[in-house]
Amino acid sequence: MIKHKITAFILILGALFHMQAQQSAVYTSDLVAYQKALMLYNNQQYLASQTLFKTIKKDAKSEELLSDCAYYIANCAVRLNQQNADQLIEDFVEDYPMSTKRNSAFLDVADYYFANGKYAYAKKWYDKVDESSLARSERDKFSFNNGYVAFVTKDYATAKKHLSRLESSQKYGSQAKYYIGFMAYEGDDYNTANTYFDQVSDQEKYKEKLSYYQADLNFKLGKFEEAIKLAKAQLPKSDRNEISELNKIIGESYFNLEKYDEAIPFLKEYRGKKGKWNNTDYYQLGYAYYKQGNYENAISEFNKIIGGDNGVAQNAYYHLGESYVHLNKKQEALNAFRNASQMDYDLKIQEDAWLNYAKISYEIGNPYQSVPQVLTSYLETYPDTQYKEEIETLLIDSYITSKNYQEALKLLEGKRSYANKAAYQKVTFYRGLELYNEGNYQEAETLFDKSLKEPIEDIYTARATFWKAETDYSLTNYEDALIGFKQFQQQTVSTSTPEVTNIDYNLAYTYFKQKNYPKTTEHFKTFIANHSDDVIRLNDAYLRLGDAYFVSSDYDSAIASYHKAIKINKVDADYAFFQASLSQGYAGNVNKKIADLETFINRYPKSTLRDDAMYELGNSYVKKGENVKALKMYDRLNAEYDRSSLVPKAMLRQGLVHYNANANEQALTKFKNVAKAFPGTPEANQAVSTARLIYIDLGRVDEYASWVQTLDYVNVTDTDLDNATYESAEKKYLDNKSNDAIRQFNNYLNQFPNGIHALQAHFYLAQLYYKDDLKTNAASHYVAVLDAPQSEFTEESLSRLSQVYLEKKNWLEAIPVLKRLETEASFPQNVVFAQSNLMKANYQLENYNEAVSYAEKVLVQSKIDNKIKSDAHVIIARSAMKTNDETKAKAAYSEVEKTATGETAAEALYYNAYFKNQEGAYEASNEVVQQLAKDYSGYKLYSAKGLVLMAKNFYALKDAFQATYILESVIENFKDYSDVVSEAKEELSKIKAEEAKTNASVQPEIED
Repeated sequence: MIKHKITAFILILGALFHMQAQQSAVYTSDLVAYQKALMLYNNQQYLASQTLFKTIKKDAKSEELLSDCAYYIANCAVRLNQQNADQLIEDFVEDYPMSTKRNSAFLDVADYYFANGKYAYAKKWYDKVDESSLARSERDKFSFNNGYVAFVTKDYATAKKHLSRLESSQKYGSQAKYYIGFMAYEGDDYNTANTYFDQVSDQEKYKEKLSYYQADLNFKLGKFEEAIKLAKAQLPKSDRNEISELNKIIGESYFNLEKYDEAIPFLKEYRGKKGKWNNTDYYQLGYAYYKQGNYENAISEFNKIIGGDNGVAQNAYYHLGESYVHLNKKQEALNAFRNASQMDYDLKIQEDAWLNYAKISYEIGNPYQSVPQVLTSYLETYPDTQYKEEIETLLIDSYITSKNYQEALKLLEGKRSYANKAAYQKVTFYRGLELYNEGNYQEAETLFDKSLKEPIEDIYTARATFWKAETDYSLTNYEDALIGFKQFQQQTVSTSTPEVTNIDYNLAYTYFKQKNYPKTTEHFKTFIANHSDDVIRLNDAYLRLGDAYFVSSDYDSAIASYHKAIKINKVDADYAFFQASLSQGYAGNVNKKIADLETFINRYPKSTLRDDAMYELGNSYVKKGENVKALKMYDRLNAEYDRSSLVPKAMLRQGLVHYNANANEQALTKFKNVAKAFPGTPEANQAVSTARLIYIDLGRVDEYASWVQTLDYVNVTDTDLDNATYESAEKKYLDNKSNDAIRQFNNYLNQFPNGIHALQAHFYLAQLYYKDDLKTNAASHYVAVLDAPQSEFTEESLSRLSQVYLEKKNWLEAIPVLKRLETEASFPQNVVFAQSNLMKANYQLENYNEAVSYAEKVLVQSKIDNKIKSDAHVIIARSAMKTNDETKAKAAYSEVEKTATGETAAEALYYNAYFKNQEGAYEASNEVVQQLAKDYSGYKLYSAKGLVLMAKNFYALKDAFQATYILESVIENFKDYSDVVSEAKEELSKIKAEEAKTNASVQPEIED
């Protein structure tokens, strides 16, 4: 029966085929090709398949065949990653809107991109799919793929919408719950995450993945014991990156359980995010070490926290400070506590940090602000603190120990408690002493007066009394000085002061200035009897004692005193020898005087008194009647010291010797030479007067009159008026009537610009103007004196005119005047003054070699005070730094440190620290900077420079916190010093760039 049916079916097909054979031949051929192309597509031979589909499409007549070919051509383009693939899909949908493959095209392309991990491409096509047209069996896959694509592209809201549909799906349910749990984990919804993870944790394929997340979830939920257990179990199965994170979970869990010893090894194994830790990571390990008492390691972690400004940073800086204190690193602790005190995240920590900052500031000094300011600010910030009494006590003492007396005065003004008055007494005294040492005598005296108005402590009352007297002496108020020294002597506590050592010395000098020579000798003798160990002052005391005897005409005693000074041979031995020689003459021992002066000239070839000795020796020869020797000695003086003020005197003397010997022609020659070479001087006037007598004696008055007419400073007819006008002005001068004297001297010079006394008038006018601080007026008259030939007024005029130029910083004008003073001065102190200011002026003009040359000249002088000695070493040091000779600078600054005070001492200390830094002695360098901060905080420039140096030291010592904090503080607190701030910014930028390589919390500085 079956067989018959088959036979019939075949017969029917045969009949049909026969009827349509001609019409369907082409179609059959296309169908075979289509099947071949489809087979190639299914075998993933997309290029061959696409080529065949394109061929079929060209000849296809059927709409359905055209549509199917277009569909597969586009699909092949997608799989071949051809540039026009997306457009081909779009064209297919547009060209064949009724195709049943439209939705399939979108879904198929989306699934292809999904399978190849191109989720962003997949999402584009999934969004085009009509979900309602999908078969039920396809919808779960569509929801999962769409949800996963959204998950991967971080569109968690869309992902959750699709995946939530699949929670009950047998095929996709576990995966959906895992991803929903993970999204909750990523969104910090740890309870939801835990719920979903628990639902899939029994499945083997999720177990390993979930172990890490569950450990982390338990940590974040505060279930630290469970987190530790899960993380430890996962460690052996994890890769390197996950091991790092698991160690962090374990370490931080132990940290939160306060099991710091167990936390440390795990925290250390953490590798950070992308190889970088952040500030919290450093804090946790640092705090764990801190709690174990391992302060070195605690510091090494805390100090990596740079620029932190949150609760964690405040806590870290506070404990960093405590760690430093435990290791007695107080400078480092100061910065850490200061930083913590400037944050208000935890007010209790802030207050405690403030207290520690204030106390340490008192102990070691503070480079940012004065210690009194720090302590006062603490009391103002915390007026009810339980430490109020303790801090107030420190505050009072800090006014003295900080040595920042100027700042202390500002803080003390108006504070009237007994304790503050006691501090005020000391501070005004010490500030007065500073001003005195700087040569600011008027202001110094004001401060000593203020100190004396608060007589709280007797010892400071006595000391202020002494130094007020010293100031009066320096201001030439000798009567007031004498009263002050006597008052000091009468105070019981004066014997306990350092000043008592020199009271007789000072009294003797004061009496000497008042020309009370009996009292002068009394006090110098007392001083000498009690101070045989102070060789320099003993030497000077013998000199002045000799001078007192000399002016009192007690020449034997003078000689004895001068000889003792010569024996000591420390200061002005040449002066002592010269004065002793003169004393021999006045005592009637002319031969001894002559012998001694001859010895002096040979023994002291460089003495500034050698021309005086020659002059005196010539006079002595004249007195003894040895005129030939006298004339030769005067000639020698004139030849060897042609710029000496004694030359006109010596020439005049030669003329007088000839005159007294009746050698009138020779006398006239000398007198005429004096009159011509030294016009307007007293010697010239005397020479003219004596020549007049000779001419009269010789009966050659006409010749005299003709000669005198060649001298423009001699007006024979006006001589009486000239003398009278001058003498009137001079009387006002001698009577201390300054204004009248100035007016009359000016009147004299207006009438007699080249008058007999013009030189004296110019000099006295200059002195009067100088005294009234009208120094510009004084200068022109000093210049007039100096334009004249050498005279007794030359040296004083050179000294005063140079001071005028120096005060105005007219270095170029000062230098030639100072050079003349150096070569022409008779007094050693003027030579030292000239040389010391030549070194300063040349330094200011950047003539560094000249500056050093003069500084070295100053240092070989036997009698210079410490201030000048210090200035000379400073000039050498600064010049050496300018010329990059740091070896020489280092040696010079070490000398400066021995004697310097005030700002110069601060500078020397800074360079001490600088050279130690250059040698790599960073800790030693920091110790010097601390000393600078403690003793010289008032000198802000060197405080700022010292801090930058300290920052460099700390960074070299691998303490990044100290380095960056100090630099930031310099930038914030020292804006007046732009060069220092620029250096600090540059250094800070370098450090932050380096630290940012390992600390994710550090942001490199952006340059302005």
